[in-house]
Amino acid sequence: MRKDLIRSSVAIVALTVMLGLVYPLVMTGIAQVAFPGKSDGSLIRSGGKVTGSTLLAQPWQRPVLDRAGRPKKDADGNPVTEPDPKYFQPRPSATGYSASVTFFGNHGPNQTSTRDLTHQNIEAYISLEKPYNPGLVAAKVPVDAATFSASGVDPDISRTNAGIQARRIAAVRHLSPDRVAHLIAQNTDGRGLGIFGERGVNTTTLNHALDQEAR
Repeated sequence: MRKDLIRSSVAIVALTVMLGLVYPLVMTGIAQVAFPGKSDGSLIRSGGKVTGSTLLAQPWQRPVLDRAGRPKKDADGNPVTEPDPKYFQPRPSATGYSASVTFFGNHGPNQTSTRDLTHQNIEAYISLEKPYNPGLVAAKVPVDAATFSASGVDPDISRTNAGIQARRIAAVRHLSPDRVAHLIAQNTDGRGLGIFGERGVNTTTLNHALDQEAR
């Protein structure tokens, strides 16, 4: 009995050290050497500061101002914001693009709440884009512009979605459509392993590229 307890204790300690300490340190070291950028979270830096991650969508918003030019606040005292027309907008998020609580909208396909949310997202998209795309109607709104991603922080949008938004970006930023199209192409991800899924436009890296273009 005593021998069994000693052996069990030694095994627990040895496995804890090996799998809980040695293995993570070795894997972290290999990752830092082989993939230094990805292992740190694929961070984006600007002016010596971390401004985002290529893996995460960001809320590209601006404050809504009242008649006196002051930022509006809601009933709870939180700032009221709206999509900033200078930036490509990512997919709608059920979490407000918070990376600490990633999840998708937990609504079934037959729920009225799903229908209502989808209609709201479509109306918001048309409101933002139609001034630059006169022929835009609900039937032409890309699916990814009206639905949540699984994580709520997916930075990628479809190329169709990016193409619609490109007209707004070109007009607001006074860039040529060809220049905007070139930036979109530079920030378009390939298929997974070359064959899985669809190619997507990374709104996070694309918006940072737009800001660099402005400078």
